[in-house]
Amino acid sequence: MSAAPRPAAGPAPRIGIFDSGVGGLTVQRAILAALPGADTLYLGDTARVPYGTKSAETVTQYSLRNARFLLEAGIDLLVVACNTASAVALPALRDALPVPVLGVVEPGARAAAAATRGGRIGVIGTPGTVASGAYQAALRAARPGAEVVAQACPLFVPLAEEGWTDPADEVVRGVARRYLAPLREAGVDTLVLGCTHYPLLKAAIAAELPGVALVDSAEVVAAEVAGRLGAAGAAAGGQGVHRFFVTDAPARFLAVAGRFLGRAVEAAEHVDV
Repeated sequence: MSAAPRPAAGPAPRIGIFDSGVGGLTVQRAILAALPGADTLYLGDTARVPYGTKSAETVTQYSLRNARFLLEAGIDLLVVACNTASAVALPALRDALPVPVLGVVEPGARAAAAATRGGRIGVIGTPGTVASGAYQAALRAARPGAEVVAQACPLFVPLAEEGWTDPADEVVRGVARRYLAPLREAGVDTLVLGCTHYPLLKAAIAAELPGVALVDSAEVVAAEVAGRLGAAGAAAGGQGVHRFFVTDAPARFLAVAGRFLGRAVEAAEHVDV
């Protein structure tokens, strides 16, 4: 099934965004804050979530299918709002698509390189993102000589989706303490939240790493989107039109989407990509 193209009339740019599930809505949230008049199409590949435990080849295949679906809708720019897909699939996506393709890894790495005081930077993400080495390479390119400590935190994803984010909750606190102990011991002064679910756990993470600067790439990505769209993005007035697509379980998506997007999501269309 293809998304219906926007009518030719109207200056609003059309931004495609995809993730393996709901986490990418935190990136969409930042984009909407920066460009409230833009139209967006969000695709959550909920039939194949999570991407973080799958091979790079499989994630690349899924990403290409997602991108082609959104391209058929006439998007002007694609945001890969998934850290795992950004880490492994961007070259293939950029080769395959005739529109700009932005990921979340490089912007997050640049922001962390600018924020660090002493060059000790931590990265937390899914096993797939951490194993790819993409953040480690991007951070060292942005800050030569940086000491990078990476830690996979897979249980943070279900905690965020269940709404278990209160730092006073003993389960949340225990999981955060166990995952973040190596970063605390390494003395990192900056931490990249290398998964789009993790901003919901920011308070719990901060409680375990006092004084550490937390970097969420969503705002940096939103600024880059605005810069890429240029005059078209700045000229878009009013409120944009937003459509949401999922490859499985729309009801489950709708039950948690508002928590990530920061506003109600009334409907999500079930599609096969």
